[in-house]
Amino acid sequence: LRTSYFRLQSGFTLIEVIIAVFIVTVGVLGSFSVIQQVIAYTSNSSNRLIAAYLAQEGIEIARNIRDSNWLKDDNWQTGLANCEAPNGCEADYNSQNLSVYASRYLKINSGFYNYNSGTDTKYKRKITITPDGTDILKALVLVEWQERGIAKQFSAQENLYNWK
Repeated sequence: LRTSYFRLQSGFTLIEVIIAVFIVTVGVLGSFSVIQQVIAYTSNSSNRLIAAYLAQEGIEIARNIRDSNWLKDDNWQTGLANCEAPNGCEADYNSQNLSVYASRYLKINSGFYNYNSGTDTKYKRKITITPDGTDILKALVLVEWQERGIAKQFSAQENLYNWK
């Protein structure tokens, strides 16, 4: 009698197996979900960092144009005009002045972003210059891109002063 009792109790029932498979499945799917979220956040962080650098570069371009005007004894606003909202302007790192915004994608060539040569990127950069009094220009740079079908943007703003 004792041996037959232990023989009946030694295996798993069908319900125990189903519950165990369910628990393992939920655990594996949860792990995949966490991994997917980490990959998405990493990609988003990388894109935002690139956009932040592109926005800062846009401000540096406007500042460089202003400083070059001073060195040439030109009016400090030369090359910065006609960039008011909503139209705006665009320029890359080797521009001597701002050109009318054409909603073009930046290209990357040897680590430098420009509009003329290289591989297309997902980034567009719009530079808006707005007068704020006689000796101040507000420079606003907006970088836009698409990520997983969702429009993203990053902006930076700085005042340019005629302090010379």
